[in-house]
Parts: sequence; C-alpha cells; structure tokens
Amino acid sequence: MRLIVEALSVELGRRKVLDGIGLDLAPGQVIGLLGPNGAGKSTLMRALAGQVEAHGSMHLGANDLAALAPGLRARLLAYLPQTRTIGWRLTVRDLVTLGRLPWRGFGRRLAEEDRNAIDRAMEMMDIVPLANRIATELSGGEQVRVLTARAVAQTTPLLIADEPASGLDPAHQITMMQALRRIAAEGATVLVSLHDLTLAARWCDQVVMLKGGSLFAAGKPAHIMSDDRLAEVYGVTAHRAKDGKGLILTPVDLVENRQKP
Repeated sequence: MRLIVEALSVELGRRKVLDGIGLDLAPGQVIGLLGPNGAGKSTLMRALAGQVEAHGSMHLGANDLAALAPGLRARLLAYLPQTRTIGWRLTVRDLVTLGRLPWRGFGRRLAEEDRNAIDRAMEMMDIVPLANRIATELSGGEQVRVLTARAVAQTTPLLIADEPASGLDPAHQITMMQALRRIAAEGATVLVSLHDLTLAARWCDQVVMLKGGSLFAAGKPAHIMSDDRLAEVYGVTAHRAKDGKGLILTPVDLVENRQKP
C-alpha cells in the first residue's frame, strides 16, 4: 500500500516539531529517514503510528491513518519505537507471538499462519537460538532483535522502525537491514530511521532527510546524500567510496574544522 502524507504538522508543548511534511512512499521499498537529533524523525514516526496528535493527512492506500480504530491500525501498521522496554518475564518466542494478537485476539489458539509468521520473524532476526530464553534477561542488542521480530510477525503492509540498528553489533546491523530489504521485497513499505550513513546508503531504496522539523530532501541515496547536503544537515564532512554493493560514507570531521585555516 502506498503511504501518502500531506501537510503534516505536529506541536509538542506549544513548539512546532514538524511543519508541513509531505511524503509519497511506494510499497516494495526500504525508505531511510535521516536527520540530526531533534530533526523530527521520531515525532513523524509516532504521528504515523497514532502516538501523537497531528494536523494534515496520512493515508495508507485508501485508509485514513488518523481515523482508524486501534485494532485495524495494528493490522496495517507495525511500529517499533526508539525507546524499547520489555516489561514481562516472557520467553522470547512468547514475546514474538504477541505480534499476532491483531490477527487472532486474546485466548485464541495459534493457527498455522500465525506459527509460520512467528518462525519467519525469528529466523529473520537471528533469534531462533534464543527462543526459550527469558526476554528480560537478554542483552540490549538481543532485546532489540526480539522486539523487531515481534513487529515483523504482525505482517503488516507498513513497517515503521525507529533506529532499529542502534546498539547492534556490526553483523546484526547487516542482518537487520537484510531483513528489512526482504520484507520490502515481499511488497511492504518499510520506513526506518537511521544514523549510520553507510547503512542508509547501501540498504535503502530511497532516503528522506529532515532538518528542523521540515522536509529537506528526498530521493535516491546516491543523489540525496551529497557532500553539500551532509554538510548542511549534519555539519560534517565525509569520506566516500564505492564497492560492488554500493556507497560507503564515513563521517570524518566537522565542517567548521575544515573551514578553519
């Protein structure tokens, strides 16, 4: 389903955090949401997920996201917030199983479709060996993968993940991005916020840059993530290189240092 956002604005504590955001995101793509701290990335994701009051329009296909009942929203949109807390002493598999609640409700036995979705999500996030562990006893990075698997198990046409690669070791950062690409290849729209510029450049089909609560640029990573834009949005210079899998971007200095004699 296509995600179309028009003139989206959000005020928090009488301060405008988002101002007139417009997006048109096609299914089958991983879209990287970029921008410095405070740019409005998390607020945009929370607005789409119905977590904050927003003005403007947000449509997923023919569905007005702002008007959806929670149950229907959960069948259309899975949301992994930046702040991740596991509050129950559940096994990893039982926690991932919670992702199927929008489809089966409380107290109903798992159908084969549910079990398949759970198995697939756990395999994608490389947590099958953790299945019988207590989720609250896992490391922070392991908990991120478990909670991401729960969101993946919802099998929604829109997956929103706020900094899912944060805190992961390099191998599992790649595992995470591979999983998101696989989900998109199956027809979903995946919106993911990232601070790692190389992950965004190599794994995202499109990127959206925010600055100061407004849309700064959107398009293909190689075009949008230019030296000038990185300098204006992040205030950094970056070393860039290419290999067979795409662009490599490594921030190396602050722009202000480069300008000094």
